Amino acid sequence: MARLTVNVDGGARGNPGRAAIGVVVREGGEVVAEVGETIGRATNNVAEYRALLRGIEVAIEHGADEVELIGDSELVVRQVEGRYKVKDAGLRELHGEVRRALDGLGGWSIRHVKRAQNADADRLVNQALDGA
Repeated sequence: MARLTVNVDGGARGNPGRAAIGVVVREGGEVVAEVGETIGRATNNVAEYRALLRGIEVAIEHGADEVELIGDSELVVRQVEGRYKVKDAGLRELHGEVRRALDGLGGWSIRHVKRAQNADADRLVNQALDGA
């Protein structure tokens, strides 16, 4: 089993609007998977949560028993850490799904970074939204 690093990003054009997610999975710094896909109409925060879920799923598919999640949404990262309350009912359900997915792993961590440090995942979101 492996410890994988997963950069995630979600975004919507309009809020809510057309939305997409981007996921980059790395092992030892090397990219092992990239996902960029549209998810229909959603808010930015819903897209961020959907990206986290997809990132965890892809990491597990690639043999992860531990993940380091990296995202540029301070709200979502702090909610998953348990430092911020999840007040929005729609996000509460997604938050629960993320926590259940993480409970299935041997270990996990999550870290907030500035958007510039999450450029690969952000690029995949924009490519999906642009239809590339």
